[in-house]
Amino acid sequence: MVCSLLFPEADVVRIQKEDFSVDEEIKKVMTVSKSIGGVATFLGTARDFSKGRDIETISFEHYGGMAEKKLAELREKILSEHDILALSIIHRVGDVVPGENIVLIVAASKHRAAAFDACRACIDELKKTVPIWKKEITPEGDYWVEEHP
Repeated sequence: MVCSLLFPEADVVRIQKEDFSVDEEIKKVMTVSKSIGGVATFLGTARDFSKGRDIETISFEHYGGMAEKKLAELREKILSEHDILALSIIHRVGDVVPGENIVLIVAASKHRAAAFDACRACIDELKKTVPIWKKEITPEGDYWVEEHP
């Protein structure tokens, strides 16, 4: 894969506590190829309201080692199933307050359709298969979120 050769997997699949710069992450992906004609992104952010409750904080936990492995496998699957040149996936763990970034997927391809399709497939599969769990902290108490809309 072109992307795997140009920068280490640690740069394209990450789980981290710190926030990330969407602009910087897009710039990294753009360095992969001059053939990139379309870049699609999915940015998941923390909202302040869910299921009729105010959200103070969202806490993310993950199965260390396994979550990173599953993200890497997901990346390879999406690269092989879609006509894209590059794919980057970043997910935060720890406490995130409303308005902050949670997850970023950047898909780059020669044409926009493939980038859009890959981005959507990636976030949908991530929600189903990567062992990252979300707990919402509200004034009424803490709630684990089980469904993956």
